[in-house]
Amino acid sequence: MSALTRFLGDTPLRVLLKLLVVSFLVGLVMHAFGWSPMDVFYGIRQFFVDLWNLGFHAIDRFLGYILLGAAIVVPVFILLRIANYRK
Repeated sequence: MSALTRFLGDTPLRVLLKLLVVSFLVGLVMHAFGWSPMDVFYGIRQFFVDLWNLGFHAIDRFLGYILLGAAIVVPVFILLRIANYRK
């Protein structure tokens, strides 16, 4: 078995034939959906941008909940500490 055959996993002619068949099928599906290679690239890029923004939005909401709860908890804590200090 030659180094090229070991690298490709099969004979070069069979690998070329498999790549042609798979490329044809993928091209057929992409044409049916009206996609271009750039659409796929932009879709993947937009997915990661949305994921990034969603992550920061979740952190923003989490911090907002903490501040909202702290607006009640901290004054109550201070009042309880003052009430217990007098005793």
